[in-house]
Amino acid sequence: MPAPARPETAEAKPSLREVFDAEESPLLRYAFSLVGKRAVAEDLVQEVFLQLHNHWDSVENPRAWLYRSVRNRAYNHHRDHKKEILTNNHESHDNDSPDTPTALLHRMEAAGFLRLLLAELEEADRQLIQLKYFEDLKYREISERTGLSIGNVGYRLHHLLKQLAEKLRQLGIDEAP
Repeated sequence: MPAPARPETAEAKPSLREVFDAEESPLLRYAFSLVGKRAVAEDLVQEVFLQLHNHWDSVENPRAWLYRSVRNRAYNHHRDHKKEILTNNHESHDNDSPDTPTALLHRMEAAGFLRLLLAELEEADRQLIQLKYFEDLKYREISERTGLSIGNVGYRLHHLLKQLAEKLRQLGIDEAP
């Protein structure tokens, strides 16, 4: 028995690719604001997009579904990792606590490699990083200065950060434990 046809709406449902292109960066920022760790936020968003792909035909409002799913997964993450989060926040005798010489050396090494990687970027990409993370400008302000659309600013910054993180991982520098 064939599935019943959906009634035609005034606005056609976008493709999964269009939703991904439009929502990936904002969802990553949203997830990061909820969990506070970039890698965890990326994992949550990736899981949610995979779930959306699996349920595409039954989801009527993909954007709302994505944000609700990211929020729910972030809450689940906090619940499942509560002990780990509390332990990390209250232990100060760890060998790599922020005040130890080893931790300071790791941060200095990471900062040095990051400076080298930034110097290798094209001038336009380096400018985006400078405006966002050193001058603390909002995407709108960066857009006005560079002539790029706000969405393009977010997209490019997201992918630049992913590239830099991957290069740092290849050098053996991961995020702090």
